[in-house]
Amino acid sequence: MQRSLARAAAALTLFAATACSGASHQAAAQDAPAPARADNGRRPHTAADVAFMSGMILHHAQAVVIAGWAPGHGASPAVQRLSERIVVGQQDEIAILRRWLVDRGEPVPAADSSAHTMHHATDMPGMLSPEELAQLDGARGPAFDRLFLTLMIAHHRGALVMVDRLFGAQGAGQDQTVFRIASDVHADQSTEIGRMQQMLASLPPEGQGP
Repeated sequence: MQRSLARAAAALTLFAATACSGASHQAAAQDAPAPARADNGRRPHTAADVAFMSGMILHHAQAVVIAGWAPGHGASPAVQRLSERIVVGQQDEIAILRRWLVDRGEPVPAADSSAHTMHHATDMPGMLSPEELAQLDGARGPAFDRLFLTLMIAHHRGALVMVDRLFGAQGAGQDQTVFRIASDVHADQSTEIGRMQQMLASLPPEGQGP
C-alpha cells in the first residue's frame, strides 16, 4: 500500500513538472519579439520593389516641378486646374513612397526641385530631358498649354511602363503598399492621359490664337 502511494506521489510530481515546463515554453513563445513572428506578417520586398518606389519618387518629383510652372507661364484655367491636381496627388504619393523606403532601411532619393534636372535614363521612361524642360520653361500661354499637355502625356505613359516593369518582375508587387501605389498610379495616370488627350484635341491649331 505504501509503495502504491509512493508511486502515485512520484507520478503526480512528474506530471506537475512537465506541465510547468510546457507552460514556461508557451509563455516564452508568446513573449518572443515581433521579428521572430515573421515580421508581423509583412511580405518581404524585392529589389524590383525598391527600384520602383525609388524611381517613382524622382518621376513624381519632375511632374510636380513642371506642373508647378503652369500659373507663372500663362497656362489656361483648365491646364492650371489639372496641374494643381497633379501637384497635390503626386506630392501625397511621394510622402508614402519615402515612408515605405525609410521603414525598410532603404536609401531615399531627394524629391526636391533639383530632381527635374536629372537626365532621362532607359530605366526611367517618360522623364523629360534638359532640352525638353528648357523648351517648356520658355513657353507661354497657348504654346505652354500645348507643350505641357504633350510632354505630360508622355511622362504619364512612362509611369505606366514603370508599373508594367514592376509587375513583370519575379516576386515583385506582393507588398501591400507597393501593390496599392502601383495600382493607383496606373489607374490615376491612365485617366489623366485620357483627359489630357481631350484637352489637347480641343486646343486651336498650332500658330493660331485661342
